[in-house]
Amino acid sequence: MSFELRKYREYTNAEGLVKFEVIEGETDLLIMADKYLNDSAQLSIAKYRGDISKYISEHPEFQEAYSPLNVPFFSKQIIKNMAWAAKRAKVGPMAAVAGAMAELVGKELLKFTNEIIIENGGDIFLKINKTRKVGIFSGSSPFSEKIALEIDPKDTPCGVCTSSGTIGPSFSFGKADAVCVIAKSAALADAAASAIGNVVESIETIDKGIEIAKKIRGLMGVLIIKDDRMGVLGRIKIVPS
Repeated sequence: MSFELRKYREYTNAEGLVKFEVIEGETDLLIMADKYLNDSAQLSIAKYRGDISKYISEHPEFQEAYSPLNVPFFSKQIIKNMAWAAKRAKVGPMAAVAGAMAELVGKELLKFTNEIIIENGGDIFLKINKTRKVGIFSGSSPFSEKIALEIDPKDTPCGVCTSSGTIGPSFSFGKADAVCVIAKSAALADAAASAIGNVVESIETIDKGIEIAKKIRGLMGVLIIKDDRMGVLGRIKIVPS
């Protein structure tokens, strides 16, 4: 399976919701909602992409940093969300960009739909009214496409974000097949998944990833997959996919 082509989207569905993709530049969102909201989503994506591009043009270090940066109080919301999440997870702010984008676009679209699921390259924001499953793709691990995380609607809105050092386009210092993080903030879940994934190089370092996760305030649950082993922390319910 080619992650870059996002073939997993071919079998991604949510009963009772319509599915559509919205692409703006490098941003490619899969959205599931009560109805098609292409135009509203396009406008929202363009706004937040513009906010990020403008800030980077004035502060290029924001795009390049591998550690947290302070941003002015009057910065745009997506910039503040990314900086806050990065500070909590002790990573660079761009480690939170996919989760932050999914979350802010999702919250805007909730004006028009009762349920929303937005997937942005493995990072998900969701507000649901019934129990849903989030499938886990973990490359060559035997767990890949065999298990899922069950998400209770009372825990949403929340983010379910995944980082990998063996698949996908995202940069990671580690070699985890998948690090999945659940948090109320999708930006934080994204940043935390990166931070945890950075230290998982082998099955022997799964515990190291769990220790990093324990130090990040605001996480609801963490799942780490490396080869045929996994580590779990917090409120994680694993079910067959």
